[in-house]
Amino acid sequence: MQEVKLLLAGNPNAGKSTLFNLLTGGHAKVGNWHGVTVGALEKRVKLKSGEVTVCDLPGIYAEDALSMEEKLAVDYIAREKGAPMLFVSECNSLDRSLPLFFSLAAERRAMLVLTKQKRFLREGGYLDAEALSSELRVPVIYAEQFNRKKLRGRVDDFLSSPQKIISVREKFELNEKMFRPARAGISRADKLLTSGWFCFPFFVFLLLASFFLTFYPNLLGDLMKNALESLFTEKLSGYADRIASPVLKSFVQDGILSSVGGVLGFLPQIALLYFLLILLEESGLLSRLAYLTDGAFSKVGLNGRAIFSLLMGFGCTAAAITTTRGLDDKRMQRRVILCLPYISCSAKLPVYLALSASFFENPFVAVVLLYSLGVFLALFVSLFLKENKRDPFVLELAPLQIPRPLFVVKSLLFQIKQFIIKVATVILAFFLFSWTLSSFDFSFTFCGTEESMLATLCGAFKYLFAPIGMNDWRVAYAAFSGLIAKENVAGALAMFFGEFPFGARSAFAFAVFMLATSPCVSAIAASAREVGKLRAVLYAVVQTGSALLLSYATYFALSFGTACFFILPALAAFGIVGKLTFENIRRKRKNKSRKFHG
Repeated sequence: MQEVKLLLAGNPNAGKSTLFNLLTGGHAKVGNWHGVTVGALEKRVKLKSGEVTVCDLPGIYAEDALSMEEKLAVDYIAREKGAPMLFVSECNSLDRSLPLFFSLAAERRAMLVLTKQKRFLREGGYLDAEALSSELRVPVIYAEQFNRKKLRGRVDDFLSSPQKIISVREKFELNEKMFRPARAGISRADKLLTSGWFCFPFFVFLLLASFFLTFYPNLLGDLMKNALESLFTEKLSGYADRIASPVLKSFVQDGILSSVGGVLGFLPQIALLYFLLILLEESGLLSRLAYLTDGAFSKVGLNGRAIFSLLMGFGCTAAAITTTRGLDDKRMQRRVILCLPYISCSAKLPVYLALSASFFENPFVAVVLLYSLGVFLALFVSLFLKENKRDPFVLELAPLQIPRPLFVVKSLLFQIKQFIIKVATVILAFFLFSWTLSSFDFSFTFCGTEESMLATLCGAFKYLFAPIGMNDWRVAYAAFSGLIAKENVAGALAMFFGEFPFGARSAFAFAVFMLATSPCVSAIAASAREVGKLRAVLYAVVQTGSALLLSYATYFALSFGTACFFILPALAAFGIVGKLTFENIRRKRKNKSRKFHG
C-alpha cells in the first residue's frame, strides 16, 4: 500500500489532538479550550498496510469558516481530495456535528470517532453506535475504548478494507432509538464562573495565590529555588575551586556554574507558574474568561478570544504568537502580536528575580508589580491601535472538569524537559561563546574582562544605558543577549557582576526595559510566519526603541521620588479615558447627524 494521508477533522475541543497523540505517539499540545491546534500537524505512522501520514487539523464549526485557523483547515481538506478522514465528534454534540461530517467527508472514505463517552453516559445520554454505523454506512468507534495498539489496528483495517464513498447529497436524521443527548442544564459551578462578579475576583485570586506560593520568601517556590542554587554555589563550586588551571577554573566557574547555574536555579519557580497555566487550560476556566472578557476587551480593540493568546504569553511568547491564528482576522492578529511582548513570559522571570533584590526586599511584590505593569502596557498599546469596527465573537464553552492528574503531570514534565533542553543547548552555547570572548584578547591570551575581545567589540554600546545610571558595556551586552533567549540576561548579569551593583532606580528601569523590549529570536521568527518578515522586524525595532525610552522615563520619574513614578500610569489612564470619551462623543454626533439629515 502506498503512503496516504489520514485527516483528523471535527469541531474545536472535540479531542482531535488527543487522538493524534494516541495514534502517532506524538506530543501535540492538547487543551480544554478553542485554538490549541492552529496549523496542520503531520506525523508519519507505520502500519501493517504501509506508511500513513496522520494530519491533525484545527477545529471547524462550519465550512464557511470565520477564523483564520478554520479557513486553514477547510483549505487543507479541499486540497487533499480523496484522502480518508477520521471525523472526531463529542458524543453529546453528534446531532450538531453530522451536517459538518457530511460536508467535509463528501467524496471520500470516512470513519466517525466519538469522544467523551464516559461523561456522556454519566449525564444520561444514549447512543447506539452499531445502529448509527449501519445507517451511516461508515465505521463508528468510541475513542475511549482503544489503546494505541488497538487504535492502530482499527485504523489499519479501515484503510485496508474497501469503504463506501460518502455522497455530498446524503442526508441523515437521528432518531430517539439511536441517539438521545445528555441532560441539558447549567451547573452551580458554571453559573458562578459565567458571572463577572465571581469569575474575575476568583481568577485574580488564583494568580495572586500562585505568585504568593511561588515567590514569597520561605514558601515552596523560594525554598526549592534556594535548594537548587545551593547545589551550584556551594557543592559544585567547591569542586571547581580545586582545579589548578586558572583558565579551566574560570571556564567551569564563570562560563558554566555562575551563568547556566544562575538560570537553572529559577526552574522550580518557572515550573510552578507552568503548573497554574496547565490547570487553567485543563479545567475549562479559560473559555469562561474569554466569554466574560469580550465586552471589556472590545473597549481596547480586542475580543474575548484574545485572552487565550495573552494568557499563553505568560508561558512562552513564541507559542502565544502561534495561537493568534485562532483569531478572526489579520487585523486582530496583528494587534495581539504587538501586545504580546509586554506580557511577561517565563523566560523574563529569572531577569526580574535577579534584579528585584535591588529595589524590593520581597520578590513577590516586585514580580506582581512588573507582571501587572506588563498587562497594563499591553492593553494601552491595543487601545491606541484600536479600530471602530468590531468583529463577531463566536465561542463554544469547553466543559468544566477536574484537571486530570496524569495529563497535568505529563504536560508539566514536558515543559520542564523543554526548559532544560533549552538551557543545555542554546543558553549553554551562548555562555561558552560569551566566556571565550570575555576571557581572551585578540591574540588569544587569557586576560581580564576589561581587556578582552568582548569589551572592545561592545564598548560603544555602553552609552545606551548611561541615561539610567549604567555606563557599562556589560549591561548592554546582557540586555541584547536577550534577543537570543531572555534567560541569557540573568545568566550574563550573574557571570559579569554576581549581584547587580547599580542601585534600585537603575535596577527597576532596567527591569522595565526588559519587560517592554522585543521578545527573543524565536518569537520574532514566529511573528514573521504570521505577519511577514518585514513587519516582524519593524515590530521588533520599534518595541526595542520604545522600551529604551520607557526605561529612561522610568528612571527620570523615580529620580523625583517613588511617588512620582505613579504619574506615568495616571497620565496613561487619563489618555485612555480621554480617547474613549472622544470616540463616544464622535459616535453620538455621527448618529444624530444621520437622523437630522435623514
